[in-house]
Amino acid sequence: MPRYRLTLEYDGSGYNGFQAQPGQPTVQGAIETAITAFCGQTVRIAAAGRTDTGVHATGQVISFDLEKAWPERTVMNALNAHLVGEAVSVLDCAGVDDDWHARFSATGRRYLYRILSRPGPPALDHGRVWHLRKPLDAGAMQAAAQALVGLHDFTTFRDVNCQSKSPEKTLDVARVSRSGDEVHLVFEARSFLHRQVRSMTGTLAEVGQGRWAVEDVAAALAARDRAACGPVAPSDGLYLTGVVY
Repeated sequence: MPRYRLTLEYDGSGYNGFQAQPGQPTVQGAIETAITAFCGQTVRIAAAGRTDTGVHATGQVISFDLEKAWPERTVMNALNAHLVGEAVSVLDCAGVDDDWHARFSATGRRYLYRILSRPGPPALDHGRVWHLRKPLDAGAMQAAAQALVGLHDFTTFRDVNCQSKSPEKTLDVARVSRSGDEVHLVFEARSFLHRQVRSMTGTLAEVGQGRWAVEDVAAALAARDRAACGPVAPSDGLYLTGVVY
């Protein structure tokens, strides 16, 4: 059967995460419903990353098989037509080989976390940024983040319900920069532990607010203890921005 690769954008605010769950609004459920409405076929899609409740995406990638070889543009336009009313959009559609898989073929994933650092709360970006009224020292956060780069046991930054077989991951990029009133954190790795990005972000924000010293992040990582983690950042500001194949 023909296999398709789609790139998606979505606002996760109104969804109970990506993965389909009975009786709950999910990104996967919205897409699979749109596919059925388009061609009458019931499919189970594969995704590069199963984002949590409230997490957004500008570059999520999925794959699925159809019984008929539809033109790529037809698939994209038809799904977007059936996604009207949903906060999900198909940005691109391409045919791929039948051994290509959105999750297992991926060699890297990129996440962006947006922190709005100003006294006034967001009006236009409500639910899309983490608002912190206290000024953040992005330079200190950047310095502290470098302790996280490389192969480490990330138990400290691993959710207690994480199902990964090992806490060891290689973090390729941890970059913190300021953009106007926002502080942006970019993380890149082949894969991440459950809530690892939000855990690292919340800890680095402690450094930015002056509650932690730069060296405290390295000490927390070395502790390999979830209790050593700082507060976990909310889902609002997190985006899956790209997948590498």
